[in-house]
This record gives sequence, C-alpha cells and structure tokens, in this order.
Amino acid sequence: MLKATKHTLPSGLRIIFAQMPDSPTVTVQVLVETGSKYESKKEAGLSHFLEHMCFKGTKKRPGAFSVSKAFDELGAVSNAFTSTEITGYWAKAGFNNVLPILDIVADIYLNSVFKDEDVKTERGVITEEINRGEDQPANVLDRIFDKAMHGDQPAGLPIIGNKKTVHAFKAKDFYDYRGKHYVACATTIVVSGRFNEKEVLKEIKNLFKDISKSKKYEKKPTKIAHRKPNVVFEHKDIDQVHIEIGMRAFPYKDDRLTKLSVLKGVLSSGMSSRLYQKMRTELGICYYVRAFNSCSTDHGEFGVVSGVDPKRVDIAVGAIINELEKIKSELVSEEELKKVKSLMISGMYMSLESSDEVGGYFADRAIFSGDLRTPQEREKIILAVTPKDIQNIAKELFTNKDLLLAVVGRKIDKPKLARLLNIK
Repeated sequence: MLKATKHTLPSGLRIIFAQMPDSPTVTVQVLVETGSKYESKKEAGLSHFLEHMCFKGTKKRPGAFSVSKAFDELGAVSNAFTSTEITGYWAKAGFNNVLPILDIVADIYLNSVFKDEDVKTERGVITEEINRGEDQPANVLDRIFDKAMHGDQPAGLPIIGNKKTVHAFKAKDFYDYRGKHYVACATTIVVSGRFNEKEVLKEIKNLFKDISKSKKYEKKPTKIAHRKPNVVFEHKDIDQVHIEIGMRAFPYKDDRLTKLSVLKGVLSSGMSSRLYQKMRTELGICYYVRAFNSCSTDHGEFGVVSGVDPKRVDIAVGAIINELEKIKSELVSEEELKKVKSLMISGMYMSLESSDEVGGYFADRAIFSGDLRTPQEREKIILAVTPKDIQNIAKELFTNKDLLLAVVGRKIDKPKLARLLNIK
C-alpha cells in the first residue's frame, strides 16, 4: 500500500517520506507556503520572480551555470513552480543520488545569492513569459475570469505579476521577501521514491539546522463578494472564441470536495462524458471541453471551459447551461456513476506511477488537506458517493448567484450571452 509518514522538527519544519521500494528514482521537494496571495500590490509577481532567482547561484555554487551543472552531473531533472499559495523547488534522479540532490535543492532554497545584474537579466525572461501568456487565449481567459470573480485582490491577479512591478524589483526585495516567508514553520520537505529514511532524515536535519525560526507570515483572507450573473470579454484576433463558465465552489478541507470531483467526472471524464458527447460528438461545436474544480485554502471555483466556433458561441453556452441544469433535475444513474468512479480511481492510480507524482500527491495532502490520506482511502470515499450526493451538490452550486461567463475572441453579442446565463 502506498502511504507516507510525517516528521515535525522542533523548528516547525515538516518532513514527509513516501517510500516506493521498487522505484528506480527518488524525488526531493522543498515547498514553502507563500505565493501570489501573500503579496502586496507592490510585490505582485515577487514570489514567482524569487523562484527564478533561486537558480542564479549560491555561495557554494556561484552562478546559474554551477547550479545547472550540479544537477546535470547527477543525471537529474529539476524545476520549480509558483502558485497562489505555494512555491516549490524539486529535483528527481536515480535513487542512489538522493543525498546529492537533497544538498542542491536545500542549497538553492536556503543560500541563493541575489545580484542586481542577475535581476536585470531575469527581468527580461519574465517579461517574455508575460508576453507569451498574453499570446495564449487560455491564459487570457483565466486572467479575466479570476479578475472578474475576485476583483482587485491577490486572488484576482496573475501569479506572474505585471510588467510595472517586475521592472521595479531590486536584489534587496528578494532578500527581504525570502527572510519574511522562507521560514521553518512554513516549509515542508517531501522525499518520495526509493531511499533510506534514517539517512535522509539525518541529512535534512543537518542541511536545515540554520533555517529561520521566525513566525510564519499569514496572508490576508480572500474577500467573497457575491454578484449577479455577469459576462466579461477581452478582444483577441483569433479564429476561435474561448469561453469559461464558472461559479464559486469549495475550499480545501471542505468535506464536499470529493462529491464535487465526482460531479466534475460526470461532466467531463472520458470521451463518453456528458459534455464531450453533447459539445463534440452531437453538436460538433468544439475540439476541447472540460470541467474544472479549482481549490484554495479559503475559496474555490467550479466551471467549464471550451474553444468554439465564433458563429455558435450562444449555442455552446446554452448547451453547457443545459447540462448543468440536467444534473440538478435528474439523478445520475447508478450505471453512469459506476463508470465515472472507475475512471476517477484508475486515473488516480495511473497518476501515481512515478516518484515525483507520488511526492506531489502527498505534498498537497499534507499542506492543503492537513492529512496523509492514502490513495486507497480516497478510493473508498469516492466509491461512497451516491446519485443523490451529486444532485445535492449541483443544486447548491448551480444557481444564478455568482454565475460568470468569461469570453476571449474577436467579438461577441454580449447582451445575448447575458440572457443565456440563467439557471432555473
């Protein structure tokens, strides 16, 4: 059985071990509870920029080339990511290299050196990353959806920040931000794959003995402002119209999340799912359509995204709304529910075939869900969901309150689409 164990050091540093005895690899992750939601307006994008800067060199490994070379010599792959609430650094290599990659990841997390000349260079990289995002309709769609849903607060703003703030950051800003947020009680280390626990635990204690013991900096809670149904639009000279229909849902730790995940599966798990059959097979109106369930510690969103023929946007929106209403009014059959659960459970296990994926699974559980529930335990919870559970969640969520349609394309009939946003 795949499971994990937890150690908490006196400093507050948390360590998660997930053993995979037959794995040829091992993955080390160091994650800190900070991201775009922890930033002020002047700091917008600083968490993400700092993540980039941590690969620019340390006292022990001066320069970006030294860091990259250290990983390459081990045959390791490495990367980092920034989300709204987490920044993470990781590396994956053959299991016999667990201590060397742990040393490198710890080094860039704790000891990176920030120079103004490196900031200037990386500023250009991030500027182009912003430009790339604006060239991708899906990214623009998410940006205007989040802005309309949450307004001018961190949850409504891009993780990457904006060109004004990115061009204002200096080396001192990164030192200050790291000192404020990269502290022991906000840090979780996850080691997954094949490794010696006693050996790795001893090394972690040694490498992180000088980590800051300061108090964790708390983010401001996201304010929830309810609205009437709304349509937001941004012009892009593209051949498709991309749409995102969504509403407020549940945060992490909410007991209803598994039921909502099954509901999402009814809508868009597999080629026999309702949205796929309606939108692609029956109407031939799109190439992609999927439901999504996005969670944070203090809020959540649920919705549907698709790219459709500009002449048939109203038909697409009407069809999606109709499918949401159908789940409210009619119980899902036991046969359909069994199929969806089978897809969900098999998908979960297939997503846990490598050490990095297992590490990510238990990292999310430890940080966001507050437990180390195993995949086998999650399977039982999924299997327990009933047709009535699905209908009750649909009735609770699928209402006109907070219903939002975001659209990216050349042009739309906004009043016509607004009239379609009506769930009975």
